[in-house]
Amino acid sequence: MKILKISSFMLVALLVLSSCGSKKKSATTGWDYNNSEWGGFEVSNYNEQPTNPGLVFIEGGAFTMGYVTDDSRFQWNNTAHTVTVSSFYLDETEVSNVSYREFTYWMQRAYGEEYPERVKDIYPDTNCWRDKLAWRESFVDYYFQSPIYDEYPVVGVSWEQANKYCAWRTDRVNEKILVDMGIIVLDQTDLRGETAFQTDVYLAGQFRGESGKNELANLDPAAGGEPRQARREDGILQPSYRLPTEAEWEFAALGMIGSTVDERIIEHKTYPWAGHSLRSANKAYYGQFLANFKRSRGDAMGVAGNLNDAWDYTAPVKWYFPNDYGLYHMAGNVSEWCMDVFRKDVDPVGGEDLDPFRGNVYKAPVYIDDEIAINDTTGSIIYQNEDVDLNRRNYRQANNINYLDGDYASNIYDYDGQSAITEWVAAGGEDEEEGGDEEEEGSNLDNPDSVTNMMYRRNAPRQSDVTSLTNNKVRVIKGGSWKDLSYWMQAGTRRFYDQDKGTSWIGFRCAMDRLGPRAGMK
Repeated sequence: MKILKISSFMLVALLVLSSCGSKKKSATTGWDYNNSEWGGFEVSNYNEQPTNPGLVFIEGGAFTMGYVTDDSRFQWNNTAHTVTVSSFYLDETEVSNVSYREFTYWMQRAYGEEYPERVKDIYPDTNCWRDKLAWRESFVDYYFQSPIYDEYPVVGVSWEQANKYCAWRTDRVNEKILVDMGIIVLDQTDLRGETAFQTDVYLAGQFRGESGKNELANLDPAAGGEPRQARREDGILQPSYRLPTEAEWEFAALGMIGSTVDERIIEHKTYPWAGHSLRSANKAYYGQFLANFKRSRGDAMGVAGNLNDAWDYTAPVKWYFPNDYGLYHMAGNVSEWCMDVFRKDVDPVGGEDLDPFRGNVYKAPVYIDDEIAINDTTGSIIYQNEDVDLNRRNYRQANNINYLDGDYASNIYDYDGQSAITEWVAAGGEDEEEGGDEEEEGSNLDNPDSVTNMMYRRNAPRQSDVTSLTNNKVRVIKGGSWKDLSYWMQAGTRRFYDQDKGTSWIGFRCAMDRLGPRAGMK
């Protein structure tokens, strides 16, 4: 399979490179494509997205998201509703210790000498294993470092650290693509942060590394025959790795593709496998557990001589049976980070039913003298919130985390079109002259420090008055873990955790957008 994937990708690369010699014609003008004599407009022959290392294709579709059994905790935070999830890619397994160690090793080489704080920030919190009334010091010392645990899921990683891993992985995969094609040269002898390959920096035309012998021909007559870098239009570079959304994770966990006939779902799953039991119905493995979880208080793995799930803590990332998409441990072992900011109501009135997600904060590069600004120390692009273009219909601000959930537009106090501050003042708050009217002052009505979190405040828009246990800094986690009871093995259950903290029972896996055709690849 690895040889096949590599061969397929190299074939795509050759097609892209050969596109310069193609003499396709425009159906609009009749002019030649890929011909410098006709202006040099280039059209790539690339028309398929390869499956990148570690990923599995997840064919999307409609499904019932949320609880399909009784909500035994009576939280009512994930009532059943129908949504559609577009096709995407998801890691076959949870990210392992050895994979994450590769990340920390590379970051140490690139940034450790000059920017040690960047490296310190990405290491897992190995002290997360400690418990005031349990002995787990061997896990503190060995779980992340020892080769014995190489293929076990990394834990102690925060949501923020998981996102940094995704960014690093994106850059390494795209760097290898360009190196294999000879477009850039791999030089690791003097690796420094400002010279390290970063996909967005390369696409901005500010890559500081060395070009290879196979740089692409620039067919623009004005280029004077000088070669060029790869562009998005060439179809060579791959989309970014990222965390899955909550909807994507739950859809992939259920693996409904194995329970459908035409468009009929013949059995709505509770778990990632068929049936409503945590034990295998396969005669060869009848009665054996299908996930790594806690059977009951005091019973983490069974009785010696006939252990039930055989694992007291985590298990290797490829253990038990995968679901119908070929994904391992979508129930049990470790819970997993999702991209979404947590809200109790996962399906707000007016919410999106196609690829739902809460957490959009749109960014744009900073420009200085018409050039994208680069941080001179790390070589990274400088980004800022995209709040400059407010004359839009689809969004009016960069930060949309609280849209329809505490922002000015959906504020429960705003019945007559007045600002939330005015309503609060009228109810007996501080005087209007001192507090000011947000709209008259011209400030952003959805600023997180002003009116944005009204739904989560007691009676005034002041940060000290927040009363909810959830805020914009907590993220959704899905899937049960080694320390959870069977209830959490259901794909519909959900919890939240602070995005800047890690635990011994939360890991993660990466996702990637599927470009182009959504149907299963033949």
